[in-house]
Amino acid sequence: MTPERTQAYSRVLNTLDELGPSKLQPAEQERIRYAADSLIFCVDILEEDSTRDSLEDTELLCEVLVESGRWERVTADRLIADLRACGPALPAELQVA
Repeated sequence: MTPERTQAYSRVLNTLDELGPSKLQPAEQERIRYAADSLIFCVDILEEDSTRDSLEDTELLCEVLVESGRWERVTADRLIADLRACGPALPAELQVA
C-alpha cells in the first residue's frame, strides 16, 4: 500500500462524510465504501474479479446519480478518480490516455 492510495482512500471517506444521507441512501454509501475497502487492500486488480466488479458497480452508480440530477458530474468524476486511485496501478499497456 502506498501513501497515494491511502490518501485516495481518505478522500473517498471524506466525500462520503460530506455527502452523507443528504445525497446518498445508506445502501449507496455501503456500495461506495465496499468498493473503496476492496480496492485499498487489492494487490492486483487484474486478478481480483470481485474488486473489479465492485469498482464497475460504483462507476455505474455514479452515472445513475448524475443522470437523475442528484449529483453534479464533477462530484461523480472526482469520486471515481479517487476510487481508482485507491487500487493498484494498472499495467501501462492497459491505462487509458
